[in-house]
Amino acid sequence: MEWAAVRRPRSGEVVCGDHPVAFDIGEGGALFGVIDGLGHGEAAAVAAQLAAEVVDRGRADPLDVLIQRCHLALTETRGVAMTLACVDFEANELNWIGIGNVAADLVAKHPSGVEVRSSALLVGGIVGYRIPQSLSPTHVPISPGDLLVMSSDGIAEQHLNDIDFAAHATTIAEQLVGRYGRETDDALVLAARHRGTA
Repeated sequence: MEWAAVRRPRSGEVVCGDHPVAFDIGEGGALFGVIDGLGHGEAAAVAAQLAAEVVDRGRADPLDVLIQRCHLALTETRGVAMTLACVDFEANELNWIGIGNVAADLVAKHPSGVEVRSSALLVGGIVGYRIPQSLSPTHVPISPGDLLVMSSDGIAEQHLNDIDFAAHATTIAEQLVGRYGRETDDALVLAARHRGTA
């Protein structure tokens, strides 16, 4: 996977409460995610960092287990919204799960612009405060050339309208944050492209 994450804090803030996740999980997989600490500022950053550390320690575990572990670890924080996505290269499959409003979309280049191949199903809740009792990841196919775009709620909803698929993932993330980042909130975009096995 070719990937990059770009983030910036809310206007006037020094720290960003949005945190990216990107880990190898053996030769056949990769784990990506975006964690959005509630609100902004130092307390949001502390919650997001703690969640990222929990995910790092258990990166090879099932996604629902990672969410539950984060939930238990964050009870003394303000909590987070988070979406995790695991790519299984051998099965050509993407598994994802989201609590709160961290968007995740699998997109591809199309003659008419951008084709949204699938979007993560997000369920309500706050990790560290209240989450559903039953959590189950969604499974969708992924192919070489597909682009995973994950974004915090500091990115405007129409951010998928114009993606330069010829650009590197870093440029894509920079452009989306620059064009669609809200000044009133922390903003983060993670872009990950499936490059194939060649």
